[in-house]
Formats: sequence, C-alpha cells, structure tokens
Amino acid sequence: MSVSHSSSQDELPEAWLDQVKQALEHLYDFPYLQNHPLATREPLPMESRGETASQRLRRELMEAIATLNPGPGVPFRASHARLYNLLHLHYVEGFTIQEAAHELGVSLRQAYRDLRRGEEGVAAALWAARAARQAPPPRARDLSSVQEEIARLEARPRPTDLGALLLRAQKAVGALASQHGVRFINALPTEPALVATDPVIAQQILVSTLSHAIQHARPGDLALTLQIQGEQAAIQLAYPSEPGTPPEPADRTAAQLMERLGWQMSRSLDPQGICTIAIQLTAPGPTVLVIDDNEGLVELFERYLTGHACRVIAASSGRQGLQLAQTLTPSAIVLDVMMPEMDGWEVLGRLREHPKTSDVPIIVCTILPEEPLALALGAAAFLRKPITRESFLAALDHLHEASLRKGR
Repeated sequence: MSVSHSSSQDELPEAWLDQVKQALEHLYDFPYLQNHPLATREPLPMESRGETASQRLRRELMEAIATLNPGPGVPFRASHARLYNLLHLHYVEGFTIQEAAHELGVSLRQAYRDLRRGEEGVAAALWAARAARQAPPPRARDLSSVQEEIARLEARPRPTDLGALLLRAQKAVGALASQHGVRFINALPTEPALVATDPVIAQQILVSTLSHAIQHARPGDLALTLQIQGEQAAIQLAYPSEPGTPPEPADRTAAQLMERLGWQMSRSLDPQGICTIAIQLTAPGPTVLVIDDNEGLVELFERYLTGHACRVIAASSGRQGLQLAQTLTPSAIVLDVMMPEMDGWEVLGRLREHPKTSDVPIIVCTILPEEPLALALGAAAFLRKPITRESFLAALDHLHEASLRKGR
C-alpha cells in the first residue's frame, strides 16, 4: 500500500504527530507502547485480536514506515529513498542520528530535517490506515458465527513443543476422561518435540480431538503416540470402540482449524473395534530461520516474503538459534552479528561444525563491512544492513539456485 503524504500532513492534529514520534522512539518498549494513547484510543480490531495493544501498535508503525519504501532498484542514498532509509536506520536498526547521517552521506542538519518529514509521513500513513478501517459494526449474530470466528484467526507459526501441548490437552480433558473411564497411555519423546506451528490453534485442535475420542470410546486405555522426524510429526490415538461401528467423523470446527495449520487427519477401525486417529503434520514448504535480537527486522523479513511459499521462524539469541537450527534443519539461515552473550561469528562457527547444520546455507546480515570474513567462515552470502526487499529476495534466490546446482 502506498500513501500520499503531501496533502494529508497539514490536516493532521499536532498531538497526533507528537504521539507518533513518541511511539517511534519507544518502538521496542512494549510496556510503554501498551499504555500509549495510540494503543488505547481505540479497541483492537477483529483481525488483531490475537495481539496485545502494544504488539498491534508496533506492527502498525512498522507497516507505516514501509509505505515510504520507494521499492526495489532505488539506490540506498537516492534522495527519494532517504526518508525511508533514515527512519529504518534510526528507529528500526537503532542508529543514532549522527550514524544514520554518515551512512546516508548527508549533513546532520539535513538528517534532522528529513527525519521530521519521515515522521510526518508515518503519522499520515497511520492516520489513513486507521481511517480506512472505520466501518459500521457487524451484527452480533454475524460475529458469533463459526465462519467469522475461524476467519479472524491468523496462524502465527513458531517453535512449539508438541509433546507439552499434548500433555496440557490431556489435563484439560482429564475430568471428562474420568467420567468415561478412559485412561491415557502415553508414548511421547523424552526430549522437547519441536515443530513450527501456531501453539494457540494447535492446543485447541488437540483438546477437541481428545474430547471427541473420549466421548466415543469404551472404558479402557487410550494409547497416545507422538513421533517426530525433522519437521514431520505424527500423532496417533488408539482406543476401544464398538465393533462394526464406523469411526465418528471429526468435529467440523476442529477440521477447519486443522486446515488452517495444514494438518491432515485420518480415521480407521479394525475388526477388534480399535479406532485409530492419525494426525500428520508436514512443514508447509521451505523454512527461513532468522537469528537476530531485533524483532522488528524479523517482521520486516516476514513482509518481504509475503506471497512466497516459505515461512519465517525467529530466534532472538544465538543459543536459541543454534537449538532451532539443529532441530528444524531450515532451508536457509539469516544471521545477525551484533548480538549479546554469543555473537554471530561464534554462532556461524558452531553451525558449520555441527553435522546437522554444516550444509545449511547462511546469509550473514550486519551493519559491519565484513563480507570477506563472513565468507571465509562459511557463510553462503552477505548482506549489509539496512536490507532492502530486493537484495534479500535476490540472496535467497541465489541460494536456491546454488542448491539446485549442487543437487545435480
């Protein structure tokens, strides 16, 4: 979406401009944003009910900044790209005004002048976006419909321990299981069974599936098995049913939630009356693991990949990134350098030493001009921040082409 700012800024209240500037200055301070006037002045819209007010406000600010992006192919220091790059360097990447001015090759006075214009552009974009959302409230009956509720849900995949979710689901249906004389017999991994999925939606699918099975089972044992291989996971429930009785279909709402996550369910009944429910979880296409303590940059990469058949999984520290890389075996890793506790150079070395990640292509992203070092340590590509959508997608395409050549 592009917004014309020149005609609308003069009409914006000065208080609105000040509030936007204050919010930008606290872009990563969630407690501050949670109580900010821009977060509390209107209720969360339906499509944002899975977010806190602070998360919604920060997302809106990032989207407003993105409206100033002149698009691919525009030189970094071009005059009509300066507002976007200055906002991105200062508020998203955390550069000082002096550092940002140096990167852009402008005077400090010019940088302050452009930053003000950029803030006004963000304020105008945010104002326009919120005005466009205003619409007559839907009828209560429409809001309560199943389809409306399902439509509101936005899957937010992240590393999730499927074994822990299954145990919590069992606890939720424990009273119902006792009433029906059903006992759980578990065969679950002893280590965390990490998959990339939406834990909120997944939890409700599992609760609904267990509840459905309990209500159609005869008293006895319900065997629950979980197997993990990479990002492939299989859940199986087996329980005694009445012989000759066809297995009950899954609840329609639970089936719709499964479709939302890309899960597949099958049911079967053997001659002895044992009903088996099998749920298959398959990773929906390539995974890009971003190891960066800048949450805003992760969201930027997610927007860059909108419309592409891949997903972004985030790790906010080097240690978490190493764990996820070894568990998920991503298609590519985007690695920051300047991180606390364990910097990107150490992470890169460990990734290259571990047999599970030694061949995973890694893109090093940093403000430092250290491409020779990154490539010498085993990186497949190097991008210097700030990163444009064009350069990011080009790097991923290059890795994909290299992988195809290697496969031949």
